[in-house]
Amino acid sequence: MHLPKAELHLHIEGTLEPELAFELAARNGVELPYATTEELRRAYLFDDLQSFLDLYYALMAVLRTEDDFDRLADAYLARAAGQGVRHAEIFFDPQAHTARGVEIGTVVGGLARALDRSEERHGISTQLIMCFLRDQSAESALETLDAAKPYLHRIAAVGLDSAEVGNPPSKFREVYEAAAALGLRKVAHAGEEGPPAYVWEALDVLGVERVDHGLRSMEDPELVERLVRDRVPLTLCPLSNVRLRAIDILEEHPLKEMMAAGLLVTVNSDDPAYFGGYVGDTFHAVHEALGLGQEQLREIARNSFLAAFLDHDEERRAAYLAEVDAYVFP
Repeated sequence: MHLPKAELHLHIEGTLEPELAFELAARNGVELPYATTEELRRAYLFDDLQSFLDLYYALMAVLRTEDDFDRLADAYLARAAGQGVRHAEIFFDPQAHTARGVEIGTVVGGLARALDRSEERHGISTQLIMCFLRDQSAESALETLDAAKPYLHRIAAVGLDSAEVGNPPSKFREVYEAAAALGLRKVAHAGEEGPPAYVWEALDVLGVERVDHGLRSMEDPELVERLVRDRVPLTLCPLSNVRLRAIDILEEHPLKEMMAAGLLVTVNSDDPAYFGGYVGDTFHAVHEALGLGQEQLREIARNSFLAAFLDHDEERRAAYLAEVDAYVFP
């Protein structure tokens, strides 16, 4: 759990624990359709991605002010620090907030306050990745990118998330071209519930540098060969895959086979408040369920820093890798 690692697939809205949801609801006068935190936790059982998203977006109603987003991010960073995270690249969904009247500046401002304190308070370096909701229109994504322009000094990359099936990456070609012209890095969710063809599109149409999930890539040997050849990182989320029924049980997760195939895989927590564990918990879970040895876990941790957007600070990357190499397992 304490092995030094980077977390590269983490939705900050997905770190909203029931206790904090009730605290913010009381502060902001929001009535939740649950009587207790225990009742809310029992709702965290999902049939698929969409059933999760329905609850996920409903609970965002409690996030209203800069202080709320600051509190949310700081709570995540405190938990992550206790599980070995040294660097975090954090997704946020501006459209989910602007649609209910919360300005993008409020979201970025609150998150930035927590991130600015992160190294001193938690020992974690951070970056922000702004995601577009793929079940919204391409025009909405372009409007969001335009609205974000005053805050791009705080945003390292763009991403693509939410309901995948029926919303191929190619739908967002124009906004990704515009983001690249603004100097932003590019990632996208692909191959979680969607087919391997979506991973191809993310690579060839959007020009992504990392594929978020990529779980179904193993169904296409030619795609695996491409990902291995080009050293394209995959940000896998095993606990999420089980909770959202992408796979039945953790013991059936293809992580071990993906490593054997030579893929550059990382392990992340996705939406940890909803999926039963933060990233250290996830490392422990795959160790137990898949029989991963200590050196395999070390390889995954090394991959996380190799895949991180730290090109501007190779000295920091090298220091993190040295921490991984020096780590002594208990």
